Amino acid sequence: MNSKLAGFIILVSVALVFAAGCLDNNDVQTTASAIPVTATWIEPQVIDNTVVIPVKAIDENINTHFKVRTTAGEIAVMAYKLGDNIVVRSNVCPPCGSIGFSLDNDILVCDSCRTTFDAVTGQGIQGACVDYPKESIPFTVSDGNIVMELNDIVTAHMNTVQRG
Repeated sequence: MNSKLAGFIILVSVALVFAAGCLDNNDVQTTASAIPVTATWIEPQVIDNTVVIPVKAIDENINTHFKVRTTAGEIAVMAYKLGDNIVVRSNVCPPCGSIGFSLDNDILVCDSCRTTFDAVTGQGIQGACVDYPKESIPFTVSDGNIVMELNDIVTAHMNTVQRG
């Protein structure tokens, strides 16, 4: 009888510890960044030379990417949340041909070759493609949207595909 009681007490204790761990979700940023966040594809709105994406999509997904058609061809762009800031960059790794990056805290990780880049500056850290920093794209926030100029996206892309 005592062994059954001891087993029951241990089982209840383990369940309480597990439940307490599951209920502690006050630190969302730590939880979200504990595992690299892969990018979610979103659809931009393109009107003439203006590209618009909703801030809400970035807030909800943390790491997003999208494509736009330009006179230079189709260009991939990434937009991600870094702390309280939103960052928009060219989304290409020229040597390996990737257009996908995961966000691991403040590090961008190429989904193909695993080269790492500083998510704040876009500069290469380690790996085969470090000589191709990810150029930032200027934007404004208006009515809950990120607003960019198509020409700025093309310029950032061209600067990213050039070594250096």
